[in-house]
Amino acid sequence: MKLSSFISKKNIRHKRKFSANERKSLISWLFLLPSLLGVFLFFVAPFCVVIYYSFINNPIQKIFVGFDNFVNVWNNSAFRLAGLNTIKFSFTAVPLAVLFSLFLAVVMESRIPFKSYFRSFFLSPLMVPTASIVLIWQVMFHYNGIVNKFLMIFGQDKIDWFKSDQARIVIVLLFLWKNLGYNMILFMSALSSIPKDLLEVAALENANKFQVFWYIKIRYMSSTILFVTIMSLINSFKVFREVYLMTGDYPYDSLYMLQHFMNNTFASLDYQKLSAAAIIMFIVVSGLVYVMYRAENRYGKDIEG
Repeated sequence: MKLSSFISKKNIRHKRKFSANERKSLISWLFLLPSLLGVFLFFVAPFCVVIYYSFINNPIQKIFVGFDNFVNVWNNSAFRLAGLNTIKFSFTAVPLAVLFSLFLAVVMESRIPFKSYFRSFFLSPLMVPTASIVLIWQVMFHYNGIVNKFLMIFGQDKIDWFKSDQARIVIVLLFLWKNLGYNMILFMSALSSIPKDLLEVAALENANKFQVFWYIKIRYMSSTILFVTIMSLINSFKVFREVYLMTGDYPYDSLYMLQHFMNNTFASLDYQKLSAAAIIMFIVVSGLVYVMYRAENRYGKDIEG
């Protein structure tokens, strides 16, 4: 009898402990419920609607057409032009943003005069409204603007920056000016977290500055470099706002981005084409981000361990 009573008391304690865990779990889910509802209503549900629209002929007849919308979008010349311009811009601006911000972080780490002023200068674009930035760029790169007057001093001809193949240069410079400060802060934080004992050992082994930077600092900053690359890639797909404010709905061909195609398609109420284009863009961006995360897991595993 004593043994049975002991077992029954032990089971009761386990039941009480299990019910307490259940209660904590329930409370946690209740706190998460508003956020989960918001994510479902404003992200998951609209995304499901986009997927649904991409497989029907139009929102009125709602006839299932399979992958016809994707084929039509892929064969669309405007979509091909927008996609090619976006890829060219991203593969130009993103590496430059990563390299220049890394260089600035290394320079800011060294002992240079007026370091705080330089840091504030590169962070100032984060505080300036987009409309003001666009206005400054329009004044600088106007046909009779400051840049062309500067070129004329050296005997160069004027360039119609926003209506020529050089238009992409203007947007790349704008992208770099806006994003270098934020990326620089991330790299500076990564540099400050490198173990000091490794740097001291490298100094004792008579390693030069290049060897310390390449074999120690870059190695420990690999995860930050990949994170900055991912954020810069995402931001490069959002450059439409600046281009739209400077050039309008239909800019010069070299500035016609995927967001222009989607915005113009939305204005024409062609929801099925817009949905198919959005799905294609989502797949491409997700694939690039997945590859970067796989690279981070592979090359940063031994450092994190």
